[in-house]
Amino acid sequence: MPARSVRRLLPFAALAAAALLLSSCATPASDSGPDAEVVWSIEGANLSAGHMDPQVSQLDVSGMVQRAVLDSLVFQEDDGSFSPWLATSWEVSSDSTEYTFTLRDDVTFHDGEPFDAAAVKANFDRIVDPDTKSAQAASMLGADFYKGTEVIDDHTVKVSFTQPYAPFLQAASTPLLGFYSPAVLSTSADKLKAGGPGITVGTGPFELTEYTPDQEIVYTRNDDYAWGPHGEKAPAFETLRVEIQPEASVRAGVIESGESDLASNIPPNLAKGLGDGITVDSIEYPGLPYSLYLNEKYGVFADEKVRQAFARGIDIDAAVDEIFFGQFPRAWSILGSTTPGYDPAIEGTWAFDPDAANALLDEAGWTGRDDEGYRTKDGKRLSVRWIAYTPVPDDRTTLANAIQADLKGIGFEVVREVLEPGAYNEQYGPKTFDLTDWGFSGVDPDLLRSHLHTDGFQNASQVSDPEIDTLLDTAVAVSDQGERDALYTQLQEWNATHTAIVPLYSPSAITAVGERISGLDYDLYGRPLFYDVTVG
Repeated sequence: MPARSVRRLLPFAALAAAALLLSSCATPASDSGPDAEVVWSIEGANLSAGHMDPQVSQLDVSGMVQRAVLDSLVFQEDDGSFSPWLATSWEVSSDSTEYTFTLRDDVTFHDGEPFDAAAVKANFDRIVDPDTKSAQAASMLGADFYKGTEVIDDHTVKVSFTQPYAPFLQAASTPLLGFYSPAVLSTSADKLKAGGPGITVGTGPFELTEYTPDQEIVYTRNDDYAWGPHGEKAPAFETLRVEIQPEASVRAGVIESGESDLASNIPPNLAKGLGDGITVDSIEYPGLPYSLYLNEKYGVFADEKVRQAFARGIDIDAAVDEIFFGQFPRAWSILGSTTPGYDPAIEGTWAFDPDAANALLDEAGWTGRDDEGYRTKDGKRLSVRWIAYTPVPDDRTTLANAIQADLKGIGFEVVREVLEPGAYNEQYGPKTFDLTDWGFSGVDPDLLRSHLHTDGFQNASQVSDPEIDTLLDTAVAVSDQGERDALYTQLQEWNATHTAIVPLYSPSAITAVGERISGLDYDLYGRPLFYDVTVG
């Protein structure tokens, strides 16, 4: 696995206006020392819409903020290896169907409940329970492969699968498979999606003590904490105040003025102009790049030639470079370049080629033209409907406009609808759309199973191919990394021709950090970790 890459963006020279702003408005969030407060500005727009529970939510932000509360069995290092955390050791059966963990005996939840084998079983069984309606976490726990969790004794637990399941350790390192207090699961599990004090109860270095939806989450230091992944004890500061600020310009403004100590999801156009004293860290997400998903069971995308023409008709290189200031690389594959199994041989194999796109559409029978210059066949315009999930960042809106303009050049109409979550899901559920978009972070390439398998819960393209299912099912059961890489190479090569998914760019987690903060680290997803942070 490639080591995590942290790039520090070099700021432009501070403008006089910015200097004036810093000198006149900057005030520390609090004093330094053990009673200090760290203020963290995040996007977080949809957390209040039932996304406070990483065991259920598919949003990255859910796991990002709740990592402060939820610990995991193991910790994944920068080089991809695994270290003890809540589990002191583990054994994997020779066929990778059983994982036996020896647990720490000194860990307690924020409500005083002990962390033990029964707690592991209660959480894992809750994730796979159909009533929980977990999608991503259940998939990472093996979904139909999950056989069960057995309590061997108070501090030994065995997790079993019906077939070899190689990605489990990686899954077990994430907050999605983190642990809630068994008391909460027995009395308030139905409230976890909404979250809040006394509900979001874990073993982590912070306890969630205040929550105002769409405004802020307050985490207070767990003074008893002594079981960090590298032996970390209670944090050196008392309060982690998470401010929910969906607009990127606001997040940039509060870090620049000193009202916030760090800000996440800063877009590239703002990251370079934040002025002196601010460090900007950029970590490329592993996983599936930001992409377009073409629904081949609905409308014109049933024709492979139309899908291929669509991909060849977009000048991705120019748009990505201009819109993201060269900070986000153009994507060629359905795996990002920092993801295990990435196949660099695909780079350059389906470049922008309007002549080829026009020829493909001619072959597909879209040879007529209407009064607006769009192609027609049998009196019908070549048009597709793109549904997007609000809120949409400004840079992605600009990218969508560029895509629409490029495709209009070959006579292909794209009608874009930006929808509120409820309206989006009304169309996403029955798949009554032509295309949609998202990026999906993940360290293990098994994430492709949810996107391309016939039964995948994120199969927006509605791919249903027995050969692809076999490749995905085989890859999840193979432990040897070289063999797995070869299988995922086949999948990447298949998509480059079949064009179920059109990768656009590989985003990075860009975090701006103020000068009061030292010791900030990141996980492999670029999410901040606060174990060693000191203030002042």
